[in-house]
This record gives sequence, C-alpha cells and structure tokens, in this order.
Amino acid sequence: MRTNRITYVIAVGLVVVGVAAAAASATSFGPWTTAQKLDEIAGNSTELNTPFVDGCPHQSPDGLSFYLASNRPRYAGDTRTDLDIWVAHREKKDEPFGDPVNLGEPVNTTADDFCPTPVRKHDLFFVSRKVVAGVTCGLGDIYFTHRNRGGDWSEPTHLGCGPSGPNSALDEMGPSYVKTHGHAQLYFSSSRSNAQGGFVPGDIFVSEQAADDSFGPASAVAALNDAAANDIQPNVRKDGREVVFSSNRTGTLGGQDIWVATRERTDDPWSLPVNIGGAVNTAASETRPSFSGHAEQLSFGRSPSPEGGSDIYVSTRDKVEDTDDD
Repeated sequence: MRTNRITYVIAVGLVVVGVAAAAASATSFGPWTTAQKLDEIAGNSTELNTPFVDGCPHQSPDGLSFYLASNRPRYAGDTRTDLDIWVAHREKKDEPFGDPVNLGEPVNTTADDFCPTPVRKHDLFFVSRKVVAGVTCGLGDIYFTHRNRGGDWSEPTHLGCGPSGPNSALDEMGPSYVKTHGHAQLYFSSSRSNAQGGFVPGDIFVSEQAADDSFGPASAVAALNDAAANDIQPNVRKDGREVVFSSNRTGTLGGQDIWVATRERTDDPWSLPVNIGGAVNTAASETRPSFSGHAEQLSFGRSPSPEGGSDIYVSTRDKVEDTDDD
C-alpha cells in the first residue's frame, strides 16, 4: 500500500502475531458444537440479529469487538437498503456484546460496505462497492482503514487494481490477512452474482504483501477451488494452518456450506477441503465464516434465517493440545 500508516500498524505490529503463530503451530481442536444465533448466547444484545440482512461477522483478535454488515435502518425513518459495517463491544471476553453501532463515515458510504475484517485492535480490512473514478476496479474492492486514538477511522486506502494489485472487475469478498514467520498474505475471493450482470462463480485468491507494504497480483489458490463450484469468502487461522470458506461444491447440504482445509506447515499445500459438518451446515446457506483470535469460535451468516434475510450464528470448539514442532 502507498502509505507509511500501514507499515506501522501491520508490518510492525503484526510481528507479534507471527511469533505467536509459530509457537502455536501444532494446536489441535475438538469438534464444533451445534451453532447458535449470536443474539441468543450469554446475554448478548438482541440487536445483533434483526429482521433485516445481518451477516459478514468477524470478532476482533482481542475478543472485545464484534463486527458485522447489515442493511438495518441507521435511524428512525431510514429507507436506504445498502449494507453498512456495524460493531458491538464488550469490556471483557466473558461478558456479553452490547448493541451494535454504525461505523459511519468514512468507512460506510451510500454503496454496500461489508466483509469487515479486524486486524489487531484498531485496523480493518473491508470491501466496498462505492465507485470512485480512476480508483475502483469494478464491483466490490478491498480497502484498509485505521482507527486513531480519538476513535476516528482514517480515510480508507484502496488496495489497487490488477494486474499489479489484488482487486479486479469482479466482486472481491472475505479479505483475510495472515502473517507468519515474517511472510504476509491476503486471502480473498472474486465472483459475480446474477444481479451484477451475469453469474461468475467464485474462486479463492491470495495476494502477497511486498516490502513496501503494497499487495501484489491475485494468484488463484488451486487447492481450495473447485471449477464447478462457487468458492467464496475465505478466512485463514492466524497461524496460517487452517482455512474455512463458503462453497456449494458436491457434498454441500444447502445452497452454500462452510468447508475447511488444513496444512501442517505454512509452506505446505492445503489439504483437500472437507465439509465442516452438520453442527454448522444446514439446508440453508452458510456464508462468510471467520475464526475468533484463538480459533475456538466460528462466526458465520445463515440465510434464510428465523428473523429475516440472514442472521449471524456462532459455533465453538475446545482446544485439545498445543505443542511446538518448529
């Protein structure tokens, strides 16, 4: 990226994440529990899910903030239907999340703004479908923003168009930043829906972060893509050894299911993806899965849902062991 801001908050700050990932390289987990609606867990705010579209969930790495996208009214009488990014907070990790609040400008616009991906405490990747002449590439593009000590978000930085950058004329979704052993990458998907001028099934891509902090060309992740399927919205565990994504490939229970792949080391190829199972997936569509900081919680959207267009669900698992193999 063409700013020293990102050098400071990501390239320097996330060295800690890379070191922690190396130490937790052989973490094992138990099975996922039956998913529950987010607003029905441990006193969480009932406003986390509404009769409107609620999805694209992602918990912050410190567990104190929960980001989502929604087209709910921003104020009484609001008639806009575009997606905005919202966030709910809590003081401690064992407390419930409060009511979500709208991030406001300059992150949210009158276009769709969605797929929030918090990195550390004050940094955010996200997708916007706003049109900026001479800047945007097509449908949804990936941006980065930073929140200062006063609580204000910086003007979002566009990650650049292909072939030199990761964004394309298609709809980018599900940015997932991972840095391990000093190597930083951004995973995401590109696709197009029928409503956007003809369906183009999604594929998962990765972009390498260069020494100057820019993100380079998009390379397809062949091991995760099925030529006959819609593979979208990847999220990589912070140690780089497990990835979840949404797909309608053969073996799916509904319109879209959550699938998972793993690898022993970050320079190994990904395993053959497998369906994450009936505790999470249903005959409905499950989309935009994301790990919590310690990967013991999985958040995702489900549509149709009991309340409306889509709702946010959460499943949990226990850590079994944690050993060093490096």
